[in-house]
This record gives sequence, C-alpha cells and structure tokens, in this order.
Amino acid sequence: MAVSSGLATASFTGPKLESPLLSSSSLSRASPSQLPILFKSTSRHPRHRKLPSLQRGPRCEVLSSSSSSSSSSSSASDVAVVLENENGNADVKSSSVSALELLKTSAADRYTKERSSIVVIGLSVHTAPVEMREKLAIPEAEWPRAIGELCSLNHIEEAAVLSTCNRMEIYVVALSQHRGVKEVTEWMSKTSGIPAADLCEHQFLLYNKDATQHIFEVSAGLDSLVLGEGQILAQVKQVVKVGQGVVGFGRNISGLFKHALTVGKRVRTETNIAAGAVSVSSAAVELALMKLPETSHANARMLVIGAGKMGKLVIKHLVAKGCNKMVVVNRTEERVAVIREELMDVEIIYKPLTEMLNCAAEADVIFTSTASETPLFLKEHVKDLPSINPEVGGLRMFVDISVPRNVGSCVSDLQNACVYNVDDLKEVVAANKEDRLRKALEAQAIIAEESKQFEAWRDSLETVPTIKKLRSYADRIRVAELDKCLSKMGDDISKKTRRAVDDLSRGIVNKLLHGPMQHLRCDGSDSRTLSETIENMHALNRMFSLETEISVLEQKIRAKVEQSQK
Repeated sequence: MAVSSGLATASFTGPKLESPLLSSSSLSRASPSQLPILFKSTSRHPRHRKLPSLQRGPRCEVLSSSSSSSSSSSSASDVAVVLENENGNADVKSSSVSALELLKTSAADRYTKERSSIVVIGLSVHTAPVEMREKLAIPEAEWPRAIGELCSLNHIEEAAVLSTCNRMEIYVVALSQHRGVKEVTEWMSKTSGIPAADLCEHQFLLYNKDATQHIFEVSAGLDSLVLGEGQILAQVKQVVKVGQGVVGFGRNISGLFKHALTVGKRVRTETNIAAGAVSVSSAAVELALMKLPETSHANARMLVIGAGKMGKLVIKHLVAKGCNKMVVVNRTEERVAVIREELMDVEIIYKPLTEMLNCAAEADVIFTSTASETPLFLKEHVKDLPSINPEVGGLRMFVDISVPRNVGSCVSDLQNACVYNVDDLKEVVAANKEDRLRKALEAQAIIAEESKQFEAWRDSLETVPTIKKLRSYADRIRVAELDKCLSKMGDDISKKTRRAVDDLSRGIVNKLLHGPMQHLRCDGSDSRTLSETIENMHALNRMFSLETEISVLEQKIRAKVEQSQK
C-alpha cells in the first residue's frame, strides 16, 4: 500500500537547504535506492529499511520493492508503511503520521537538534601561498557586505571576516557543521575565482573549542609569522569595530572576538612575549638589510610606496636602522606630513603616485604597502629602469608586504630585479626559535584559562530559553492569582494595599525561582559542571512543560528558508 497523503509537503525547503522532509509526491517518485538517504538501515536485507520507533506508538518500517531498476517509474507500490502493534502483528495501513512527526522520530531529527557550532574556515601564511591569499583578500570596507552575504547562506547564522596580509579567515556560527562549511567554501570559491578543490587543499577547518583557541592564539600573536607582533591585535579590534551594528555579527561571534581582545591584551601584559618582538614591517626592513651588502646600508636609496599603517612602520624601522633620507610616494601628502612631523631629524621627500615610476628609477630598495587591488609594478614597468650600482648588489630590490601584492610575480623573471613578499619574511623570523617557543608556552597557559571561561559563557547561553520560559510561566501564574485575590478584596482597597499585595506576590515568586535559576547557570563561577546544568534544564522543562513543539534550531532553519524565499 502506498504512503498516504499524510506525508504532507514539508513547510520549509530552500534552494540549498538539504530538507530532511520529503513530500508524498517525491516519495512516490523516489527509487528504492534513494530512500536510505533519509532513513538509516538497521537490517542487512537490501529490501528492508526501518525507521526509528515512534514515541509511545507503533514501530514504522519502510519496505522497498525488489525492483530498483527504474527510479523514474517507481510506483506507489514500491513503498509501504508497516505498523507493528504491541503484540508483534504487523498491519499494513495508510500512514496518517505527518511528515514533521516522522522527522522528529527519525535519524534526521539529529539535524534539527544539532547545536549551533562556531567554525573557522581559513587560509594563512602557514597553509597557503600569497598567490592564493591575495585572491581571497577582502578590503576592510567590504567586510559588512561579506558578513551579509555569508549570513544569507542557509546554514550560517553569524559571521565575521579577518583579512590581513598573512591570513584570510572566516568565522561563522553554523546551524550545521558539514553544510555550513560546504556553503562557505563555495562562497569563497565564487568570490575569489579559486576552484573549491584547490581551496580545500590549503584551507584549515576548526570547530568550537579549537576555533576559540585559534582566534585567541591569533590575537595573542602566537599564530603570527612574527611571534608577539602587535599589529594583529589592532586588526582583531578592527573586526569588532566594523562589525558593530552589522546584522550577522551576532552575540556568539561578537563575544568571541571581544574575548579575543581581552586575551591578546592579557598575554602581552603578563608575559614578555612582546619584548623584542618585531612586526611584519620591521621584518621587511630586516630582510632588505640582510640582502644588501653591509657596506651599502648607509648609502642605499630607499623608496617607500604607501604611507598607511604598514608604510609608516617601515619608515620608522628604517630610521631606527640609521636611514636618515628616503622618498615616500603616496596618493596624498597629508599622511606623509604627519610622519615628517614625528621624525623631525629625518629627510622625508613626498612624491605623488603619478611620479612613482620616476622615483623607482632612482631607488635601490623599494618597499610597497598599499591597498591597491591591482599590481603597481609589472615586468614592462621595471625592465627599462636604469641599472643599479654593484656596490648595493647590482639588483633593484622590491620588498612587497601588501596582500594583494603590489609587485607582479613576473618581475622576478627580470635579470635586473629581485622581489620579496610576505612569505619570504620567514627567513628573518627563524632566529631565536627556542626563545620564541618558551614565550609561547607561557601564553598558552593564559589562553587555556580564557578558553575555558569563554566556553562556560557560551554553554550558559543554552539555558537562557529555559530561564526565560520558567520566569514567564511563573509570572503568568502570579498575575492570574493576583487578579483573583484583588477581585475578592473588592474595589475599595487603596493603591497602597494593591501595591503591597503585588510586591508580596513578586517576592514569593522570586524567592521560589532563586534556587532553580541558580542551578541553570553555568558560568564557571562554581563547581557545577555543564552536564549537571543541562540535566537541571531538562528536568525543569519536563516538570513545568516548558518544551516547545519545535526546537530552537529548527525555528532558525525555518526563518532562514523563509527569508531566502522572499
């Protein structure tokens, strides 16, 4: 007998959401080989597919026909519902069980009961070459747009973007780990033009506690190319600043990044990890001086293109190394003037961007650090530049610390130039590895402690709906009984008396709720474990009938699909 129309069409479906429900028509069209996708088999017999037993009801099994050759022509007789009564007798009858009820008692129910996960999908200087990272880079001004696009995906609830010269990381709260990662990877592939298969070779995936530890290590400077460098902390702070007010930069992700700022500051305060630490800009200067003949350090002609944060640091580190004259090319002169005021004893010559090639022709070492999304120097720009004095190495040196790169990789093919980018800075930071590891161990103890606190805070959010429902339930009873009491007291009672009775009722409710509320909180301030708190939550849900028909996560899924269908 065919499954009856009791298997109604699912009320929530979407273009990308893998709906756990099937309509009656889709079931009748499906081939027997397709059915196990929904219902996990508990029998070795290929024709025998069993659904998990219904709560307080008969056991439901799906039997496929022996023929599986034609999926398109499968008739209603291909599928039957067998209801087994308490005596073990199986009666084949039309099912009146709704699709949603089947969902809630099937293996697919795990999907709707799954807890939202914090996931980081990223590529960094440790896992991917700069050629790939520059295609994925998202300018700060585009972060809100990226968050909006990510949160429009079916299984992504919150999002944040951390895009720097050394990393491109996307942090999300996913309603489903597998589906969420798949959707974000597809989005990254679409926006960058990089095939998803290539991304998967270089990206890293971290979930929940591992994701939390990672952003804490990033903020503390432990994951930086240069251990303890301070610029990454400012970049994490900028994520929070840009995300404020952006729909999709929600409570979980916002809380994660704000806690990461706390961790970064604490690590730098309580350890000496920042002592002697260098930034990407200082490492770039060190690299240039390593490659130049030592005798030419004093008279090498320096050109800095870009006077933003990175460029300003390059200038300062050049001055610290004894350079007292340089040319700075920038779109406007204002920033250069500010730097010139800070470094009064240094000759800083400003040139507009239109004179960049002329300035490059007169420079031995060229540092680039602009936000340009297209290369400033290509082979045709460099090949005809005047040759360099052999005393300074005979090659014009480009040190490019921009992502996307300002100097095209084709320039490396020229005989009169050498090009270094951020990936080449590893040579500079390889020194003092043992000391760096010791500092990292000190910081890890702090990160472990802070990670535990954050996880306790996030776990405590699980009980928030129960706390709200319990208080609402108690208040409804209080108001109803208060109205009965006041009506019995008559209309001539004074406002003072009414207020006193109302206060009394509130006081009694608050006193009664104090104990249960305390046992629903798990913020790490006492010895109560999360499992105990969750057990208390379920107990209160049962005792006071606080459970809703649809799980919170399922409500979120429905809302996402409804939004995508508008």
